[in-house]
Amino acid sequence: MQRVKIIGAGLAGSEAAWQIARLGIPVELIEMRPEVMSPAHKTGDMAELVCSNSLGSEDLNTGAGLLKAELELYDSLILKIAQNNRVPAGRALAVDREIFAKKITEEISAHPLISLRRGEVNSVCQKGISIVATGPLTSTKLAENIFSYTGEENLFFFDAAAPLIEADSIDEDKTFRGSRYDCGDDYINCPMTEEQYKVFWENLIKAETVPLRDFETDKLFQGCLPVEYLAKKGYQTLVFGPMKPVGLASSQGKRPFAVVQLRQDNVAGSLYNMVGFQTRLKWDEQRRVFRLIPGLEKAVFLRLGVMHRNIFINSPQLLRPTLQFKKNEKLLFAGQITGVEGYLESTLSGLWAGINAARLITGYEPLIPPVTTPSGALFNYICNCKTDFQPISFNYGLLPQPENGKKSKKIRRQEKRERALTAMVDFREIFCKK
Repeated sequence: MQRVKIIGAGLAGSEAAWQIARLGIPVELIEMRPEVMSPAHKTGDMAELVCSNSLGSEDLNTGAGLLKAELELYDSLILKIAQNNRVPAGRALAVDREIFAKKITEEISAHPLISLRRGEVNSVCQKGISIVATGPLTSTKLAENIFSYTGEENLFFFDAAAPLIEADSIDEDKTFRGSRYDCGDDYINCPMTEEQYKVFWENLIKAETVPLRDFETDKLFQGCLPVEYLAKKGYQTLVFGPMKPVGLASSQGKRPFAVVQLRQDNVAGSLYNMVGFQTRLKWDEQRRVFRLIPGLEKAVFLRLGVMHRNIFINSPQLLRPTLQFKKNEKLLFAGQITGVEGYLESTLSGLWAGINAARLITGYEPLIPPVTTPSGALFNYICNCKTDFQPISFNYGLLPQPENGKKSKKIRRQEKRERALTAMVDFREIFCKK
């Protein structure tokens, strides 16, 4: 039987390979790492997480929670491995990055229908049916080929990662444990008085950042803005953003003026990441400014924040909602290169690209999930956006409004959720019959 070729073994590529193999179709999965490394990755393992170790909330009232429900319905490998290798994170699903990536690599490598090949691919013009899932850190040569092949301009934005801190270097006498609204004690919280916050904020907005090169414009992804960029928007922007104290109280029962939360990053509990502290500050400046935070005066930074250039294609012009390339139906795209933003969104796009590639090989028509489901709403947006196209995460706002738009926001969201869950199950039954 003909094999499906997948370029890229990140979240999207790994999920696509798994879904195709589950349907009894052989896969050739090609990954450039470790022979050719990206600016942000550290290993050659599949599905290595770069920016954060969190896959978002499990609450069905959130976009991340609803996405998980759909992924679980289709037996997502990525979600299953994440759930089996979680670390404490309150209502969120967070993982030990190293263990997570190793488990994905083991599962994929052990599958008899998946052939793994290491090495850089320089062209998307593959014979037969193929999926490009190279992600936002696509190699320069392949990126140039993609944009030449598609005939569209090179779109990109900048993304940033937060620092990692050695747990033993955190001063427990100045911090307290707890999650928002008394949901456990999974986070280490660094509380600030207004005076401490003012000193921190003033130093943060004046700190030196890594300059962009001449050919780069300041295109920042709005869902993952550097902390110093947010701070410059106003004195209290951080207090209503990543440093909001709402739902948190110290051991004395008092709510601080601002809080920096630290989330466990590995199973051993030896690493913590700074929640919402993506940054492009110079490394010496990160050490200086972040050590002004109570409890982090002697922090040992095992990884400092970095910023990297992410690319994406002009999906509204190039892709169908089936994730097929309009000018070549045998070529599909998946993952963040399509303009979906987020770990779960990348996984979901890989899932559907894989299913549709398998259907093409077996002579069936590709499927388009209903727009009332997370996947259908997300693909509808990225393939039909009429305004300035920028990467987007799934949110309830992408789902169509209920018929009676005069209802309260809470009721509208509830109706969207119930309608989505029903549509997912109904469509799954249709899929299984076809």
